[in-house]
Amino acid sequence: MSVSDETTTVSDGILLSDAAASKVKALLDQEGRDDLALRVAVQPGGCSGLRYQLFFDERSLDGDVVKEFGGVKVVTDRMSAPYLGGASIDFVDTIEKQGFTIDNPNATGSCACGDSFS
Repeated sequence: MSVSDETTTVSDGILLSDAAASKVKALLDQEGRDDLALRVAVQPGGCSGLRYQLFFDERSLDGDVVKEFGGVKVVTDRMSAPYLGGASIDFVDTIEKQGFTIDNPNATGSCACGDSFS
């Protein structure tokens, strides 16, 4: 069984903005790696109960949900996918703030630090 047979592509998963895709691509180019995907996961923790994790990953796990944006592969494990359906990831670069932001319609609340949600 090939890796592509073990993954699922969905039309209503995470959305990556053009700015976020460009930043991810630039970071991957800095690393000199074209075999990595941006993995977005939800883990227990934080003030509100759940915490986002974004990291580069070369693994392909059984049940992964995979989408591609501007040459950038975004992967979500099957346990995190229900928490992230319809979530959009953007990259903000202003004087006040720089970094990735996640707008998640599934989050019913978040903590003051903005690092976790419920």
